[in-house]
Amino acid sequence: MRPREAYVSLYSDLSRRVHAEGLQRRRYAYYWTRFSAAVAAFVLVWVGVALLDDTWFQLLLAALLALVLAQFGFLGHDAAHRQVFASARWNEWSARIISGGFTGLSYGWWLHKHNRHHSGPNQEGRDPDIGPGVMAFTPGQALTRRGLAAAFTRRQGWWFFVLLPFEGVNLHVQSIRTLVGAAPVRRRAVEVSLVAARLGGYAAVLFLLLPPGKAAAFIAVQLGVFGVLLGGAFAPNHIGMPIVPADARPDFLRRQVLMSRNVSGGFLTAFFMGGLDQQIEHHLFPSMPRPSLRRAAGIVRAHCAQHGITYTESSLPQAFAAVVRHLNTVGLRGNDPFSCPLVSLYR
Repeated sequence: MRPREAYVSLYSDLSRRVHAEGLQRRRYAYYWTRFSAAVAAFVLVWVGVALLDDTWFQLLLAALLALVLAQFGFLGHDAAHRQVFASARWNEWSARIISGGFTGLSYGWWLHKHNRHHSGPNQEGRDPDIGPGVMAFTPGQALTRRGLAAAFTRRQGWWFFVLLPFEGVNLHVQSIRTLVGAAPVRRRAVEVSLVAARLGGYAAVLFLLLPPGKAAAFIAVQLGVFGVLLGGAFAPNHIGMPIVPADARPDFLRRQVLMSRNVSGGFLTAFFMGGLDQQIEHHLFPSMPRPSLRRAAGIVRAHCAQHGITYTESSLPQAFAAVVRHLNTVGLRGNDPFSCPLVSLYR
C-alpha cells in the first residue's frame, strides 16, 4: 500500500469504528433541551433587568447575560457544523438565527473563517486564527515588529489575558465589517437585519431602562465577560500546538490530531467550553453531535496509541500555561514552532 493510501485507510478505519458505535446519530432531545433552556434563560435575564431597575446589581445580570450568549454561541457553532439536524437547511437557518438574532454576530463571516480553520488548523497562510494580528503566532510574524509593537510582542503571552475581555468587541467589529464590506455573504440582507435588530434593540432597551452610566457599564461588563468566555474556550485548543509550514501536506488524521489539544475536566469544563474541550474529536468528526464527542474520545485515543500518533490532553490550567509559553517564546524569537515529527516528515 502506498503512503497516501495507508493514510486514507488509517482515518477510514477510525471512521468506520465511530459510525459502528452510532456516534454520528442525531441527538434531538439534547439539542432541543439546550435551545429551550438558553431561550428561557435569555428571557429571564431581561425580565430581571426590567424588575431590578436603577441598581448596580444590574451588572450581575450583565455577566449572566454574557454566559447565556456564550451558550448561544456554542449552539450556533454546533448547528453550523450540522451537528443538530439531519437537514442542512435547518442547520444553516438555526445557526444564522442564533448567531445574528441572539449573539449579534454574522453567521456568514464566522462560517467562512471557521471552515478555513478546520481545513488547515495551525497552518501558515491557511488558518486565519494564526494570521497576522495583535498577537504574533510565529517567529516570522514577530520579526516584522518594531518599537512598541516589538516590546509588546516579547511579553504577549501575559498580555493575552489583558486582551481577552476585548474579544467580544472584536467579534462584533469583524462581523459588522464583513456585512458592510464587499466580501460575499449569503443572505446578506437577512443577516444585516438580524444583527442590526439585535445590537440596536439591545442598546435601546438598556438606555430606556437604565441611566446612561449604568447602561454603558452593563454593556461593558457583558462584552468583557462574553469575550473571556468565548476566547477562553477557543484559545486552549490550538495555541501552543505545532504550527505547520504553508507547503506541508499532512494527511487528514495527523493534520487534525497533532495540531489540536483536548482539555480534561468534568461537567463544568464541558459546559463553559461548549463541548470544545473535546477538540481532537470535533476536528476529526465536525458533524458529530456534541454529547457523543466524549464517547468518541476513547476510541480515538486508542486508535492514535495503536498507530503511534501523539494525542494531547491537558487540564485547563496546563493548557493556558502552554498558551502563555508559546506566545512569549514566539515573541522572544527563540523557538522553532515547526519542530515536530509531522513537519519533519512533510517539509
